[in-house]
Amino acid sequence: MNRVLILGGGFAGLETAIYLRKQGIETTLVSDRDYFYIYPISIWIPTGDISRGDSSIPLKKLSKKHGFELIVDSVTKFEATDKRVTLASGKVIDDFEYIVVAIGQDKIAFKGMENTLSICGKPEEAVELNRRLEELVKKGSGKIAMGFGGNPKDTSAVRGGPAFEVLFNVHNFLKKKGIRDKFELTFFAPMERPGQKMGDKALIMMDKMFGMTNIKKKVGSKIIEFEKDGIRFEDGTKLESDLTMFISAGTGHHILKESGLPISEAGFVITNEYNEVDGFDGIYVIGDSASLMGPNWRAKQGHVAEVMARNVAYNIFQKMQNINSKRSYLDHINILCVMDTGDGAAFVYRSDSSAKMIPMPIIGHWLKKGWGWYCKNSKLGKIPRIPGM
Repeated sequence: MNRVLILGGGFAGLETAIYLRKQGIETTLVSDRDYFYIYPISIWIPTGDISRGDSSIPLKKLSKKHGFELIVDSVTKFEATDKRVTLASGKVIDDFEYIVVAIGQDKIAFKGMENTLSICGKPEEAVELNRRLEELVKKGSGKIAMGFGGNPKDTSAVRGGPAFEVLFNVHNFLKKKGIRDKFELTFFAPMERPGQKMGDKALIMMDKMFGMTNIKKKVGSKIIEFEKDGIRFEDGTKLESDLTMFISAGTGHHILKESGLPISEAGFVITNEYNEVDGFDGIYVIGDSASLMGPNWRAKQGHVAEVMARNVAYNIFQKMQNINSKRSYLDHINILCVMDTGDGAAFVYRSDSSAKMIPMPIIGHWLKKGWGWYCKNSKLGKIPRIPGM
């Protein structure tokens, strides 16, 4: 029987399930959460503009709408050769001809990471960021540090944009309350030119934005340790902080490192441009779990993960029909985002031939708000999907 098992309920996994069902393929999705979490709009949770619920869609609703079977459980073991999956409940799944792996990635650990919160981590951390920020507001002053780290073994596994977004949103949040001058905001990163993926013009514009908003920078020195009251760097300095948000770079998921699949130096599964794994017929790896091919500036983003998902759904359907037709994700490698600032946004685009960062005062903020509305309602089937989105 031609059935597909999907591991992971994020952007990549959910999109695969939706498009497999469009083609009438029996599909089962396993997720360790009972909801789909929309990370791009969770940037507004720390400032209280939206709630965690506003950034979530129950997977039960999505399962009912699109007709895929849902299992809410955690994967504890994946044996690729035997196509065997073991779940935390003890359930073993070993009767699927096709498996799509989309369980994401782990984060590079630092000493003292428990003293930080991440907007790209567990959703509970975004809520805690809001609580901690409100505490500082009540206090009336404070020092806030926000930044991200890198993975020298795989530069595509860096999440820089959300750090900039939350930082600028916090700036405007404090400004609206009339207490911005009572707070010291600092952006930090270990690399010399954080955000370089966006292009040289974007870096110049970012520096201007930091200057206009009086946000300090601490870049170019390796992070040694996070402490309760700040961050220590390799150059011997310490950045004092009452609230530290840090987005650690990704590394391979620990489950996949023990799966028997071919793994890159950074721990991601090596696939071809069709997200197939050589030597493992019927197994596809997409999204953050996969080692992303492409130029040095490439970045793992949700829209690339969804391209992979739609391609894999197409490729599996064609294979089931014994048709030799495949779609590659390589033509879709680009950086594309609307980087929100709370009172506007910047449109960021990077490809082999172009690197743009276009300011969009006021309207940019509402454009991203509109995307969040579109994302939720289109996935629930309440409005039509825009082709390619």
